[in-house]
Amino acid sequence: MTITRQLKVVDDRPEPIIRVAFASSDRVVVDQHFGSATAFVFYGLDFEKAWLLRIAEFEQPDMDSNEDKLADKIAMLDDCIAVYCRACGASAVRQLISHGVQPVKVSNDSEIADLLDSLLQELRSGPAGWLAKAMRSRTLPIVSRFDDMEAEGWSE
Repeated sequence: MTITRQLKVVDDRPEPIIRVAFASSDRVVVDQHFGSATAFVFYGLDFEKAWLLRIAEFEQPDMDSNEDKLADKIAMLDDCIAVYCRACGASAVRQLISHGVQPVKVSNDSEIADLLDSLLQELRSGPAGWLAKAMRSRTLPIVSRFDDMEAEGWSE
């Protein structure tokens, strides 16, 4: 797989708490299958906001049974905890999970902005499910609303 175009955003933001990727042809909606995706959009998130990190576009993969084509895509996601896509084959799911990347299947034309808002809400309220597991496996800080209450001196 050859990257045909890449945009990296250079700024002085602090390191994000988590990074996620979206399989998207237009950078607005998740509209691609993981294995045949021609672009990923990468975002960083902290507890307050999400921001664009980079966009990578690559050549259309051959539609054969060669699974080696997945290795380059998975390597691209190395610093991400999740990749959002329309679908993902069983072999790709196994490979992603073994590399610590959670594949997240979403409904047709799910908007990236809405998915990011949902992730931000979950981060703020205390991650659960796959997000909490992913953050624990990467030793990322998990802050819950109960930790916030305790820090404020909350008592009954």
